[in-house]
Order: sequence, then C-alpha cells, then structure tokens
Amino acid sequence: MNDQRSNTVITPEAMAKAIDHTVLKPDAVPTDLEVLANEAITHGFYAVCVNSCHVALVHKLLKESDVHVCTVVGFPLGAMHPKSKAFEAATAIEEGASEVDMVLNIGALKSSEFKTVQEDIQEVRQVVGSGRVLKVIIETCLLTDKEKVVACKIADSAGTDFVKTSTGFSNGGATVEDVRLMKQSVGGSVQVKASGGVKDWDKAVAMIRAGASRIGTSSGVTILQHAPK
Repeated sequence: MNDQRSNTVITPEAMAKAIDHTVLKPDAVPTDLEVLANEAITHGFYAVCVNSCHVALVHKLLKESDVHVCTVVGFPLGAMHPKSKAFEAATAIEEGASEVDMVLNIGALKSSEFKTVQEDIQEVRQVVGSGRVLKVIIETCLLTDKEKVVACKIADSAGTDFVKTSTGFSNGGATVEDVRLMKQSVGGSVQVKASGGVKDWDKAVAMIRAGASRIGTSSGVTILQHAPK
C-alpha cells in the first residue's frame, strides 16, 4: 500500500498484512499466546506483538510460519534507563524477535532533553541492528502537536524504521490526525504504526488512508470479520 491512499481499495488480505496481532495484557497466560499465534497464522497477519517475556514461546509457535515476532521494550512507560531498554531488546532478539517496539523517554522529551531522547533510541537501535525493525512509540496522547513533531524527527534521526502512536495503556490511542501529522514529520523511509483503540474495519482503513503502514491491535480477527464483502 502506497502513501496516496485516500481512494485506494483495501482488501482483507492487504489489511491482514498490515496488522500486528497483539496481546500485551499483564495477565496473559500461555494459552492466550497459543490462540494469538494460531489466529495470526490462520488469518495471515504480518506479525504478533507480545511482551518480551513471551517471545521465546511465540517464536516456537510461529517458527514454521511466515508470521513475524514483535516485542515491546520499556513498556508501557518508557521511563527506563537506556541500557535496561537495550538489554531487554537484545534478550528478546536472542529469543527470536525480529521487530522491537520501544517506548521513548516521554519525560525527557517534555523537558526538552532531546539529546537524552535520541541517545535512548540509539542504544536500542544499536542492539536491534540493521537487519531487524525498530519502532518508536511516542505516546501521542501525552504530547502537544509540537512535541509529536519533535519526537518523530528525533526518532527519524536516531535511525528508527517506524514511529508508533501509542502503547494503548495511557489515556488515549491512535487518531487519524496524529497519524497524518506523524507521517508528515518523518522522512520517506520511516513508516507509521497506528496503535491503541483500532478495533473495527472502518477505523483501521482510516488509519491506513491517513498514512499508517501497520496497525497494532488485539482486534485483528474482528476487523477482518467486518470487512466489506
């Protein structure tokens, strides 16, 4: 799907390949992860996204499929030491993750400590390496529009592959306006992931048409079930 999407017809198959099928709840148990992996295989989702403690299990469940393993780092607050984030990312990669969604240091951003924010991202980028995908969660609901633009530009300069709207654990999720602003704030090689509150077909389509290349959601199956026939 390209970036001139306002009139693009989005098929269920294309939507599935834009979805990171997600379970990040703190009380997730192995059976939840088994269901998640099976649904991802059945519906052709691009990736599953889980907390880092579940990466090894999910990698085992998906090893015979083409579904990618994504994990979150510094989640959900972002208020961890950069070396701790890097260690978490490195461990997840060793256990089979090919994509890492990290939460940036939101307090540092709001305090205009931009060097700290950039170094935080760079620590994780270094361990993720060039052959895997790094996404930076900027938590849009806690930022002004100006701060969103700054966050995206810092993430871009630090070498991220995606900027991502939200953790889904704060006081708001993805909006069309934020996706559009984020897409306008990064270079052409950086993509946008819309996450948080994307639970139906129409909203998922709106996010893609606004510029998102990936949708993070725990409602992937429901989204596809309500696709136009």
